[in-house]
Amino acid sequence: MAHRLLRSNLSKINRLTSVKKSESVAVKQTFEYLLIIDFEATCQKDEALKPQEIIEFPCLAVSTTTWEVKDVFHEYIRPQVHPVLTTYCTKLTGIIQEMTDQSQHFPDTFLNFQRWLHKSGYLENGKSTFVTCGDWDLGVMLPEQCAISQIPIPKYFNEWINLKDTFRHATAYHPRSLKDMLKHLNLPLCGHLHSGIDDTNNMARIIQLLGTKYQTDFRVTSVAR
Repeated sequence: MAHRLLRSNLSKINRLTSVKKSESVAVKQTFEYLLIIDFEATCQKDEALKPQEIIEFPCLAVSTTTWEVKDVFHEYIRPQVHPVLTTYCTKLTGIIQEMTDQSQHFPDTFLNFQRWLHKSGYLENGKSTFVTCGDWDLGVMLPEQCAISQIPIPKYFNEWINLKDTFRHATAYHPRSLKDMLKHLNLPLCGHLHSGIDDTNNMARIIQLLGTKYQTDFRVTSVAR
């Protein structure tokens, strides 16, 4: 349900993230598409929740030719171990209990995502790679979630671009966070910080500016151990 709603709002996302054609710079990129992921997970205040479980799974497909968002995958997920969200989690992420109660468990969502990847052809001939803000999403959270759900991790999740590393190489500035990157580029925060779909949208805006103004060559920076 959430996936269908977000696809209908694709034009709105592109209006928020679009760059003027006059600003575009033709730089040969390693990848044809950058697949931006930012998970949100169960949490509680001042204490580590064990285990954490993914409750929001967004992915934006950004073309490195036009720097526009071509497609969106977005689903909320019903956690199995801690099905009731904490008040802190809802306040932090903007995800309310009804969103997860009406959603599928992770294995179904993960299967839907893999079908979306294959249907769209993003995995053909290595023409795409994942982008995350840090290494937590694919280096920590996905392996832990797959262990909870007792499902294997496909090999194409074994490497990704850490946007913080790319940002540092492009700007010579070491960013502490997504918000810090936006501030350094004089970009306003759009939406709700720690909303997965809003965070991916803001990452797309950063990527567009790095790809045009800074002529950044996006390459894999992180590999799963």
